[in-house]
Amino acid sequence: MYLALPALPLPALAPAVSARPALAPHPHGRPGPPSRLPPLAMLAPDVPRSPSVQAPMPDGPRPSWFHVPAPGGAHTRFQQLRDSLDAPDGSRRIATVCEEARCPNIGDCWNGDKHGHGATATIMLLGDTCTRGCMFCAVKTSAAPPPPDETEPWRTAEAVASWGIDYVVLTSVDRDDLPDGGSRHFAETVQLLKLRKPELKVECLVSDFAGDEESVRTLVRSGLDVFAHNVETVPRLQRRVRDARASYEQSLGVLRAAKRHAPHVFTKTSLMVGLGETKEEVVQTMRDLRAAGVDVVTFGQYLRPTENHLSVVEYVPPATFEWYREQAEQLGFAYVASGPLVRSSYKAGEFFMKALVDAAKVLVPRHAPLATPPDGVGLRAV
Repeated sequence: MYLALPALPLPALAPAVSARPALAPHPHGRPGPPSRLPPLAMLAPDVPRSPSVQAPMPDGPRPSWFHVPAPGGAHTRFQQLRDSLDAPDGSRRIATVCEEARCPNIGDCWNGDKHGHGATATIMLLGDTCTRGCMFCAVKTSAAPPPPDETEPWRTAEAVASWGIDYVVLTSVDRDDLPDGGSRHFAETVQLLKLRKPELKVECLVSDFAGDEESVRTLVRSGLDVFAHNVETVPRLQRRVRDARASYEQSLGVLRAAKRHAPHVFTKTSLMVGLGETKEEVVQTMRDLRAAGVDVVTFGQYLRPTENHLSVVEYVPPATFEWYREQAEQLGFAYVASGPLVRSSYKAGEFFMKALVDAAKVLVPRHAPLATPPDGVGLRAV
């Protein structure tokens, strides 16, 4: 059994990008404070643009709002978690996206608050080789990656349960070479984590499973708390930014299917900005997401990983991120994280622990049977 919440009602959609009314509707029915943000007309001019690899980067150095403090030091939760990733022989037992992607928020997420609460880590399953080649991502690619490690779900559950964190995000590369896209591998990992530490909140940030609804169903009925799949960008820029096997409609279909098969599970997505999208396009995307039943959305600045990837079209200022946040709240999202350094799983534990767990809870039975461990692999009893 696990704790979950009923699906949030879908409110009436707000009109397209207009100045916010003096008392904006709150997503949970309470009136919001008067807006202190400028109306759309006072923000930077909006012109549809498209990113390319050959285009120049914005003039000058990165803006000051990208500067972040060092993640930690001796005796911090960050250092303890980092040390625990290493096996006795010095190799890495578990791969985290936080380190692989050099995420600027690693210290913020791993340390949690001053009491260590709300600490979050993001674990990468199914290897480090993707079957797709998106123009914003530097992960290595291959049409035939190595087969999954069948012991990984057990090793991951054992390691994560020992970390003392409140929230874990499981993610992976795309695995189009697998019949189910890796859905069953995720589901086994979720079940083992819940068996080992029932109070742990588990989010799965997954691929589109090539649009296969049965793969979505397998995962959302495994006991997870949040199902996340990123649409990445607005519809107009999909083909420039994502692999041709991905599409906006396919991603919306996956998010709809997740909510349809498990209404109690929160659904979540993320958009990168700074790729040439307009504010009107972003708000229309928010509308599409709410119509698909998505509960949580995050916005972050796109940053080019290498010179072989799409150039940044613009560095979006913090005021625009704040405007996006207010627009999303008016549309009824349960939680919005919006800022230049926000990433898909940014402080995921904080929003879930503080904003959602206090709401009414229902008990939902586990649907998929727990897998049998491979030979030589066991899980200690709780």
